[in-house]
Amino acid sequence: MNDETEMRQKLVRMGTLLYTRQLAHGSAGNLSVRLDDGSILITPTNSSLGFLEAERISKLTPDGELISGDRPSKEYFFHLAVYEERPAAQAIVHLHSTYSVAISCLCHEQTDDVLPPLTAYHVMRVGKLPLVRYFRPGDRALADEVRKVSRDNRSMLLANHGPIVSGASIEEAVYAYEELEETAKLYFLLGDRKTSPLRAEEIAEINRAFPN
Repeated sequence: MNDETEMRQKLVRMGTLLYTRQLAHGSAGNLSVRLDDGSILITPTNSSLGFLEAERISKLTPDGELISGDRPSKEYFFHLAVYEERPAAQAIVHLHSTYSVAISCLCHEQTDDVLPPLTAYHVMRVGKLPLVRYFRPGDRALADEVRKVSRDNRSMLLANHGPIVSGASIEEAVYAYEELEETAKLYFLLGDRKTSPLRAEEIAEINRAFPN
């Protein structure tokens, strides 16, 4: 089994997992992986992550030209921006899951990190979660903002839209996305109760023990 065939099948499996877990719905959201030759596999436009077909997944050049498969997600351009800025990123998950999108709709006084570090696993897998200002779906200007935020962050939240999470593998990106959604749930469950998020020194210790 060659790398591309394996990655296509992994995208199908992960899409099914996310759809089954109700993190993806309808035809919203997209997944991508970067192959060893630099080309990108990304889920097609208007496709449901729960019903992907491996041979129809889009294959793009690093510049976004379609090589094979169906037309790519209309949001492929911000995937390319992340890959361009983060050489270690090999996979990206972007979904519209309920609790994370709810966080993106709130007013935030500070936008450099919009979820508190409630758990060590959120710090380890998600890191800081900056909020990117609103752009309409498909607006190419979003790519510049995503590229800029990607320089220092492996995760981000698009205002009134949803998260973008990158990882060294599709599995790592999916697990990080799941952790993000669970932290968002905790945030709403805790509500206005007094909480004790991790202190700066505790976060620094985690980052030393588990570097990105």
